[in-house]
Amino acid sequence: MDARTCPACGGPLAPWQEVPGGEPADPRRYALARCAACGSAVTTGESPGPAAYEAGVYAPGPPRARRIVASAQRALTAQPVRLLRRAGVPPGGRVLDAGAGTGRLVAALARDGYAATGIEPSERSRGRAQGQGLPVAHAHVGEHEASGLDAVVLWHVLEHLEEPGAALVRVREWLAPGGVALIAVPNLASWQARVAGPAWLHLDAPRHRTHFTPPGLRTLAERSGLRPETTRHMVWEHNPAGMWMALLARAGGTPGFPFHALKRNVPVTPRDVAVTALGVPLAPVALGLEVVAAGLRRGGTIALVARRA
Repeated sequence: MDARTCPACGGPLAPWQEVPGGEPADPRRYALARCAACGSAVTTGESPGPAAYEAGVYAPGPPRARRIVASAQRALTAQPVRLLRRAGVPPGGRVLDAGAGTGRLVAALARDGYAATGIEPSERSRGRAQGQGLPVAHAHVGEHEASGLDAVVLWHVLEHLEEPGAALVRVREWLAPGGVALIAVPNLASWQARVAGPAWLHLDAPRHRTHFTPPGLRTLAERSGLRPETTRHMVWEHNPAGMWMALLARAGGTPGFPFHALKRNVPVTPRDVAVTALGVPLAPVALGLEVVAAGLRRGGTIALVARRA
């Protein structure tokens, strides 16, 4: 990544702020540079490499409250499927989930009648997907070959890539004319990013390399040969919980504590348990704030539908 120009719009970058590492066990701080044109930002310095996706929140092992988490994930995975259907991707259409993880979305797309496959660079995640009989291949976006696809999904993937523009150009080449790219990313211009500040869960430095704003993401899609159509500002999988954790962090809790506690990735201290318990009444407040934020185009994460002309 060129640390002098914005990977989203090509505008100039300037030093902005330092943020803590996304892993609670990481004591380092990471410098962000921000674009004067579109407001997107980048994490400067070297990429953390594949090892960062095999430990910490990505470590093997079941989360706490596994059955509840799994049920919630299955319900929330319905949203990207609905977005593809509303974008006109036909039943039986060929859909690739680029960055499929353990294959939850691939399975949901298949249940809805799509010819769904996935690619995933993490050996551990791919192994879990294949263990369930899901067609998820081991590949990075830059390595994969495809053509004539009806849709490609990049669901919280683009922010992890060193060269997001090159990735979208490649995705465009995979699509048939009129094919759809569905791209979800955290929104640096969101209310919850402002509430949490450097403690915002979705900064996740250094794994997140580009921190997009809606104008930055749309400009990147256009520069990559895709035509932006709609941007959804309410992503149910992330937004209400993200705002709740932003409020807890603002109240003095450990950043992202509920998420990391579920992942068994942080010590469960009496103080954090108390802050979280006292913050339970803030959950409906967080939901209301995110609903309003979505209406004002300031949702915590966004989903862009773009099309190959």
